[in-house]
Amino acid sequence: MRHVISALVINEPGVLANVANMFSARGFNIDSLVVGRTEDPNLSRMTIVVNADDNTLDQVRKQLAKLVPVVQVRDFKGEAYIERDLALIAVTVTPENRSQVVETTNLFRGRIVDVSRESVTIEMAGEEEKIEAFIDLMRDYGIKELARTGVIAMARGGQPSQDPTKASAVSATPGKRTRSINAPAAASLPPS
Repeated sequence: MRHVISALVINEPGVLANVANMFSARGFNIDSLVVGRTEDPNLSRMTIVVNADDNTLDQVRKQLAKLVPVVQVRDFKGEAYIERDLALIAVTVTPENRSQVVETTNLFRGRIVDVSRESVTIEMAGEEEKIEAFIDLMRDYGIKELARTGVIAMARGGQPSQDPTKASAVSATPGKRTRSINAPAAASLPPS
């Protein structure tokens, strides 16, 4: 089963490597991993997409919460949430098929961001399934290059937290945090 997990982490060197190593050491495959800034310069948000059963995912959440730089872990399973992926796709075009590529791009609510004689570069944002469907259509014309960001996600507004793993855990004081999962705190390690 596909799960989208959001982890709020302290913005410091090595956090991405620690999280990736935790998944690798336990044999979990990451479908998508995106890290970006948040409204707080001391925190970053990781959005992780994994395919796992519920028991395995529970272990993943607990292991993530034990990592020192992790502030909050949230699984969006069973919640209403917004998910987006971004792709830049360079598609080969000819004078005969250029209008078809532009029309298909408009139908998918994409944008042409670069044009040359032999190709167009398209920006496409949306759910993963939409991006995949668009890419499948563009393969007929010839994809020269493709770059994707991976999935980012946020809960829809106005949803009450249903369990302690989904409670807000960001402290107003920079450098301090509270845990959102009932896992014991991991021992602090000296910087490597």
